Amino acid sequence: MAGVPEKRRVTLRDVAQMADVSTATVSRVLNGNALVSEGTRARVQAAIDALHFVPSAAARAINSGRTHVVGALVPTLDHEIFSRFLDALEDELAGYGLSLVVATTKDDPDREAERARRLVDIGVEGLIVSGVTRSPVLDALIEKRELPVVATSYFDPSYHLPTVGYDNESATRSALRLLLEGGHQVIAVYHGPSAGNDRTRARLKAFRNDPQVEFRFCAMPLDVSAASDAARRDFAEPGRATAVLALSDVLAQGALFGLQALGIAVPGEVSVVGIDDLPSSAATTPALTTVHLPVREMGQRAATALSKWVEDGIRPAPERLDTMVMRASSSLAPVSGILRRRRL
Repeated sequence: MAGVPEKRRVTLRDVAQMADVSTATVSRVLNGNALVSEGTRARVQAAIDALHFVPSAAARAINSGRTHVVGALVPTLDHEIFSRFLDALEDELAGYGLSLVVATTKDDPDREAERARRLVDIGVEGLIVSGVTRSPVLDALIEKRELPVVATSYFDPSYHLPTVGYDNESATRSALRLLLEGGHQVIAVYHGPSAGNDRTRARLKAFRNDPQVEFRFCAMPLDVSAASDAARRDFAEPGRATAVLALSDVLAQGALFGLQALGIAVPGEVSVVGIDDLPSSAATTPALTTVHLPVREMGQRAATALSKWVEDGIRPAPERLDTMVMRASSSLAPVSGILRRRRL
């Protein structure tokens, strides 16, 4: 309302004046300094309560040398798997008294280094990063600041930072094995961009030269519509593949929708397998066959590992999380009207 002055923020000096002590004494009370007498402590606390004083985070950081804030660098927020990861990460960090600040990298190492520098400038005490591809600039920053950093979505015990995640190549082999055991000999492989994305590159390593199997690789944006368009194109003509192995559930869902738009039965005529096990994949018809990646557990484990490193100075050991195949949008390959299972 015009003419009404804004309520002034209560300051440390106001508390000191009401309690008849110095501002330094108020700071000692706020920081739990044992040298303050019980009588003085009670007087200061009464003034804090009466004035509804809340010390600023910046002031607490200056006094304690701690911000109790950590950062997370993820490729994007526009993807279900990262929102689930961050949700679990933040919940677990809160249990350790830590807050989370998030920045996106777009799978660009230079952008990741720049965002990391900004987070360090605001005082984060540690970082969670995705994958194991780093810019030398970021590696130098981590080393110079002796910053606790945990890498996720990847497992590599030889990496110079502790990793908490899964073996992307092994997860892909599990999905591929399911199709090969089902007798599929022509498999369309849908994957997102591999530049700057070590998780995709690791998944592509699962495909070995096999004279009995033809792999048809197709790179595309990590988008449902891109995979749907690809399936409509790839499966509209004779000589089509009998299966789609998508290296992300987002692409698997798109492939499923594209096949259904063509009137192709899944899994009766074409099998579809994804990797991620997004909650939305359970709601497709049929429910998508997919490799479960323990994303929420990864967020919890990464939070615990980083928190203990920040609080106690204990560098965590690498942690490998298990994956498993779920559900039913795959079947044996149709061969001349007969279903045939391949022995491996």
